[in-house]
Amino acid sequence: MPTPHKNGLDLVIVSGLSGAGKSTALHVLEDASYLAVDNLPAAIVDTLLSLLVASGEGRRVALVADSRDRTFPSSLGRIVKNARSEGHAVRILFLEATDEVFVRRYSETRRRHPLATDGRTVSQAIAQERILMGPVREQASCVVDTASLSNHELKARVRGFLMVPDEHRMNLVFMSFGFKYGIPTEASYLFDVRFLPNPYFVLGLREKTGKDSEIRDWLEKWDQTREITQRLAEFLDTVVPANDSDGRPQLMVCIGCTGGRHRSVALTETTAGRFRSKGYQVSVLHRDIEKR
Repeated sequence: MPTPHKNGLDLVIVSGLSGAGKSTALHVLEDASYLAVDNLPAAIVDTLLSLLVASGEGRRVALVADSRDRTFPSSLGRIVKNARSEGHAVRILFLEATDEVFVRRYSETRRRHPLATDGRTVSQAIAQERILMGPVREQASCVVDTASLSNHELKARVRGFLMVPDEHRMNLVFMSFGFKYGIPTEASYLFDVRFLPNPYFVLGLREKTGKDSEIRDWLEKWDQTREITQRLAEFLDTVVPANDSDGRPQLMVCIGCTGGRHRSVALTETTAGRFRSKGYQVSVLHRDIEKR
C-alpha cells in the first residue's frame, strides 16, 4: 500500500464498467472512514484535493468515476500525475464482469446503461464502454472481475484491497430496557427476561441496579438465570459473527425486563462483557435504569 507524504492524502479511485459493483465498493470505503464522492467531474478533482489539504479535514478520500463522465478516461493520467506530485498516495480499483452478466443485471433492473443512448442496445453500450474505459483499466492498481462474486465476497475483496482487517468491524450495541416504557424500535434482536425471579421484591435489593454485584449474585443463584445466560450466549455466538462477516456496520441486541432496572441490566452487562472479551467493538446502553 503506498504511503502519502506528511501532508498528503490517501486517495482511492474506484472505476470500472457500469453494473460491476462500484456502489458496493463505495459503501465499503465509507465504512472504512473514507470521504467518498460519487461521479465527481474529472475537471474538478485537482480542486477538491487542494481544498481537502487546506482544510485538514480527513486524510482518506475515495472518488468513484466512470463512463458517466466521458472526459474521465482521458483525464485519469493527468489526475494521477498531479496527485502524486502533491504527495498524495493514489490507488485505482477497477471493477468489471462478463458481457453475459452485465446483460442479465440490466435486464433485472429498471436502470438504463449510461451509454445506451441513440438507439444502442445494452450489448452495444457494453462493448462501447469497454473501449472507452480501456485506458483506465490499464492504469489500475487492481482489477476485480465481479461476475461470480456475491455481494459479501465483493466487499471482502474491496476490504482486502484497502488492507482493512476483516475481523470485528461491526459495532455491537447491547441495550437493557423496561417493557413498561415501550419496546426499542431499533432492536436487531430482542429478548424478554421477565420470567426470571425479580430482585425488586427482595428487601435490600430494590434500590440497587443490575450493575451492582449484589443483584448479579442474587440472580445467579437461580437455575433459570444460568440457563438463559447460557442459551443467550449460544445464540449470539452464532448470529453475531454471521452479521459481522456480512459487513453489517451495527447490531443492536436489546434485553428487556419489566422496569429495565435489575434483570435486564444484569444480563446485558454479562453478555456485553462476553463479546468485549472476544475483541468486538461493544457499546452498552441502559435505557430505563434511572426510571422508577
